[in-house]
Amino acid sequence: MDPVELLDTFDAQVRRSAQPDGPGARIEAVGTVVRQVARDAQGWSGITWSQLDDDDADAAVAGQVAYFRGLGQEFEWKLYDYDRPSDLARRLVAAGFRAEDEEALMVAAVADIRADVGLPDGVRLLPVTSEAGVALLVEVHERVFGTDSSQLRRLLLAQLRQEPERAALVVAMAGAEPVCSARLECLPGRDFASLWGGGTVPGWRGRGIYRALVAYRARLAAARGYRYLHVDASAASRPILSRLGFVCLARTTPYLWRPGAGRG
Repeated sequence: MDPVELLDTFDAQVRRSAQPDGPGARIEAVGTVVRQVARDAQGWSGITWSQLDDDDADAAVAGQVAYFRGLGQEFEWKLYDYDRPSDLARRLVAAGFRAEDEEALMVAAVADIRADVGLPDGVRLLPVTSEAGVALLVEVHERVFGTDSSQLRRLLLAQLRQEPERAALVVAMAGAEPVCSARLECLPGRDFASLWGGGTVPGWRGRGIYRALVAYRARLAAARGYRYLHVDASAASRPILSRLGFVCLARTTPYLWRPGAGRG
């Protein structure tokens, strides 16, 4: 499949036909906007897809701000560089949104991903199936990204209890120490599974653990019948993913709105 056709398929299956990312969340289509609404302020709410033009963009943005302001929830407008109108980023900032770091939408055919990636001596992979395993995964996440991961912990525990088939979680262990963690999201009815996490703690980077976890998740995706993997890649992970067979299809930037935000 050529890149244009692949991006069209991704847009239709993943963005426009979004599915809730956790228990209690819901997807709503409002005009030419698709949004996820979390069950409460602890979950992720945001705009997954839109089809706007110069005439209706400002009104659509204002409508979403008013809706989430009424809920008292922050939300994210996930903007891709091919979204229209071309100045939608400027309009979001004017409405009080703040841009986060840009990421690259990278996609690979599961069958093309290098699977012959080994782990360093003394490192093993531990599939996460319990609360204790989630604690290890979250420990890595906090050490790598320096953020509070209580929301992630609640989401993953809820998934394990209610929808264990939706995701595969794994931690790389060096003895008793968790040194890398990652997740594979598997939503039904799609050609695409998604990669999340993959952070490696300082001192263990540059040894191939991240690559091994990508290959491990690719094997799981293949076994579940998925054709492609997609990931929002940081600048640090893009070269690694490229060497494994991923290609960049677009750039994406999260624009965050919080209650109390004024117009820019």
